[in-house]
Amino acid sequence: MISPFERMVAFRYLRARRQEGFVSVIAGFSLMGIALGVAALIIVMAVMNGFRHELIGRILGFAGHVTVIGNAQGIAGYAELAAAIAALPGVASAVPVVEGQVLATAWGGRNAGVLVRGIAAADLQARDLIVAGIQSGSIADFGHDEGVVIGSRLAARLGLGVGDPITLISPRGTATALGTVPRMVGYPVIAIFEVGMYEYDNGVVLMPLGVAQVYFRYRDAATAIEVFVDRPEQPAAARDVIAAAVGDRGRTVDWQQSNAQFFGALQVERNVMFIILMLIILVAAFNIISSLIMLVKDKGRDIAILRTVGATRGMVMRIFLLTGASIGITGTLLGFALGVAFALNIEELRQLVQHLTGSDLFAAEIYFLTQLPARIDWHEVATVVAMSLVLSFLATLYPSWRAARLDPAEALRYE
Repeated sequence: MISPFERMVAFRYLRARRQEGFVSVIAGFSLMGIALGVAALIIVMAVMNGFRHELIGRILGFAGHVTVIGNAQGIAGYAELAAAIAALPGVASAVPVVEGQVLATAWGGRNAGVLVRGIAAADLQARDLIVAGIQSGSIADFGHDEGVVIGSRLAARLGLGVGDPITLISPRGTATALGTVPRMVGYPVIAIFEVGMYEYDNGVVLMPLGVAQVYFRYRDAATAIEVFVDRPEQPAAARDVIAAAVGDRGRTVDWQQSNAQFFGALQVERNVMFIILMLIILVAAFNIISSLIMLVKDKGRDIAILRTVGATRGMVMRIFLLTGASIGITGTLLGFALGVAFALNIEELRQLVQHLTGSDLFAAEIYFLTQLPARIDWHEVATVVAMSLVLSFLATLYPSWRAARLDPAEALRYE
């Protein structure tokens, strides 16, 4: 138990004096190093968690959790197969789709490669992410005619608005004596969506299922069946059940498999950043060691006097433990407050910096998302704070032990 006398002496050593200025500077740098290390670690972990959460949310909200992919001729009898899959345990719904890569063109010679997704009107209405992201127009008439829905960034690239025609050119054309003639068809744009993921907003055209079947010439077939499961975070079990029901009619892939490379790279980057930023805290902890060793050397005469008037080695050790721990605790709490405040307001701060500098700090075409995400995991924050406190405490042990082992006679002799 730390006595009031020990606490008074420890806090007195923390206050800088003219002859102890250098020691105080090192202690100050140690405090700021721990604070910045903790803050940076909290911010980076929050951004990494935000990236993963937002990307998974948009991927799962736009496409299925498990996808049954047909062969080159598509999946015949897709309606019956989708109904059979929907009846399986752990499956919420099964949605047939027709997909194909085409070239989209508009007036003025603008063009872009896009993915056309044919989907039934009722199934599109069930995609809350898309319905909530409609920026202009309406999907109420989707499926009643040949109108299509496009992403906001694609609309901006092609200079299109609601009511304008978009021409789609498919390589699955008509065979003639002179070769295959690409199929070119124009469709009116009835709505524009924005889901906040660059890949979807910039390169997807949603088309009624029947219209897509005619355009891609799949007749009564679908290219894939998107399956939504009850536990999307663990799709492997449902995938195996679905694969058994599908048999050789298609190949079954879940969202974790189709995005394994991307999320694997994200996880590796997250782990590496955690290690690198923990080294900042470790360096700051070594600064605490050096500052306390210098303080012990500077206070040798004071320690000798304390020992001669009755202070035990335990009291001396606790004094320097409290001195060093105060630096670590203060730096950790300051870093915690700074990191949490920054993470909670990171998008507003990004917008402010962009406004002041005039540069794009978060290009959507590179980072996939249109906003800088941050999601605080309080368990991770608690782990960071605990590790910082432990490192700070461990850093005080050797200097405190050295102070407690100081021989009063030797210290007074050299004074």
